[in-house]
Formats: sequence, C-alpha cells, structure tokens
Amino acid sequence: MEVRLSHFAVNADDVDAARAFYEGVFGWEFAEYAPGFLRSERPDGTVCAIQGRRQLGAHPVHGLECTFAVDDVGAFAAAARAHGGRVVMEPTTIAGVGELVFVEDPSGNVVGAMAYAER
Repeated sequence: MEVRLSHFAVNADDVDAARAFYEGVFGWEFAEYAPGFLRSERPDGTVCAIQGRRQLGAHPVHGLECTFAVDDVGAFAAAARAHGGRVVMEPTTIAGVGELVFVEDPSGNVVGAMAYAER
C-alpha cells in the first residue's frame, strides 16, 4: 500500500489569527474553501488547511492534523485495527474529494487517510 502525506490541517481557536500567523511567518496564501475552512496548496501538491478546532478520538486536536493519500481507506482502517489502533471516524465520503477515515494509534495519536476521487 502506497502512503504519502497529502493534507495537513491547523486546528485553531481563532481561524483569523492563525491565518495571519501562517501567511506572515510561512508566506503561505490561504483562500476560503468552505465556511470556517481555509486552504492553501503547496508547490508539491500538498494541501494545508486552517480550520476551527475539532475533536477526533477522545481529545481536541492540538498540533497538526495529518492526512495521507491511500488507495483504499477500508484496507488502511483494517491495518490500523490489526496493529493495535482504532477507528475514531468511520469512512466518510466528501463529495468531489474522496473517502476519508481517521484512526488512532495505540498512543492516542490521530491520523487520517483519504482515497481521493478520480479527477
């Protein structure tokens, strides 16, 4: 199974302040993709998002929330379960984007996997 980093998100209590920080410090430009969700595509195709803080698993997300591109989210979830992890968000289809799942490793770290729709 090929896995590559495709998306990371900054979960913020204040989306506007986070935008000002990442645009000012990193030189990234963000555009509104959906209400409360800003998006910036990096030159290598990796997408950075800023979004309101949310909870995955048992705790609010702090730090970067990473999503990896995979061919099959079901196989990814099964592999996570087989290696001591658990699914914290069942596979969900995002129209026009793909299928997304979030798993938690045995230490409580949450990671996402997305099977992107054909474009």
